[in-house]
Amino acid sequence: MNKLVLGNLLHRPLRTIIGIFAVAVEVIMILSIVGIFVGQVEHSKDQTSGIGADLIVRPPNASFISGVGGAPVPAKIVDVLARQPHVAVATPVIQDFSLAGSPELIWGIDYDSFNALKPFVFLEGGRFQGPNDVIIDDVFARTDAGHHLGDTILIKSHPFHICGIVEHGRGGRKFLPIHTLGTMVGNPENASLFYLRSDNLQNQELIRKEILAVAGLSQYEVQTLQEWMSLMTPEHLPGFNAALRSVISIAVVVGFIVVFQTMYTAVMERTREIGILKSLGASRSYITNVVLREAALISIAGIILGIGLTYLLKIGLSYRFPTLPFPVSLHWRINATLIAFTGAILGALYPALKAARKDAIDALAYE
Repeated sequence: MNKLVLGNLLHRPLRTIIGIFAVAVEVIMILSIVGIFVGQVEHSKDQTSGIGADLIVRPPNASFISGVGGAPVPAKIVDVLARQPHVAVATPVIQDFSLAGSPELIWGIDYDSFNALKPFVFLEGGRFQGPNDVIIDDVFARTDAGHHLGDTILIKSHPFHICGIVEHGRGGRKFLPIHTLGTMVGNPENASLFYLRSDNLQNQELIRKEILAVAGLSQYEVQTLQEWMSLMTPEHLPGFNAALRSVISIAVVVGFIVVFQTMYTAVMERTREIGILKSLGASRSYITNVVLREAALISIAGIILGIGLTYLLKIGLSYRFPTLPFPVSLHWRINATLIAFTGAILGALYPALKAARKDAIDALAYE
């Protein structure tokens, strides 16, 4: 039977190749979209964990997704936070989401207090020397043709001088003086949120109570870094799973239709061959098995090709866009394999049953 199945696939190579590529495209769509989506979430978690803070303070009713709300609260609140008995360091931050060019999160920081959370590791240069200076990380420095100390780059259509290049993992890729970014977003004296480092991790709950007991801060949201990171999952991100399911559904439909068309056409073209097999004693289950095995081989070849091409896409994107996280996890490789294989078998099921139901005499008389 396996020789028969392989012979059938090789007899119409173009149709077989189209089926394989359809399954491959399905796998690429699933892995690439999931990789980029999940990669952004994991990247945000990794970057934030490297800041050196263990508490985050947000204004009332703020989303746990920071960086898209401008600078709604007075930065001077940091003085009140810093005076709490068990707060070792408090720093105000502006996180501004920019869509100019490629989407990115611009950080506005008070250098001294932000650096006190966990010192920057400078590879070149040093701290801000003026309001139009920018500190970039080493990953961004490698993008495009490369950015070097002393270069001028545009941020939100304004020129900035690169005064320092630091190791990545400190929250963002570009850091501006907080007053400069605040002026650019229309709130020069404000902040988006505050990062705190406690004098002892065991005092986190005590710090929360102390902050909420301060007049005017009772409605603020105080989270530990662990609480924030627990929320940074696809289940908690608005529309994340819906978008993911939509893309996967489209990929499955594409694969299903192409495999269905491929196997249905194959069955119609081999009507006489099916009649000959039946006249030789082939049962319905045998005919069904032949068609489904063909679909399975197409699916397996397509899955292998799709995973391979996804890694080539990952390499290409990492070269062109070094700042774009694109993980291809084992979990989703298995999921993509199961989804693509199931879709291919379902797509071949009706053609297989149609072939099995053909009458041997009618099939032999087919021209």
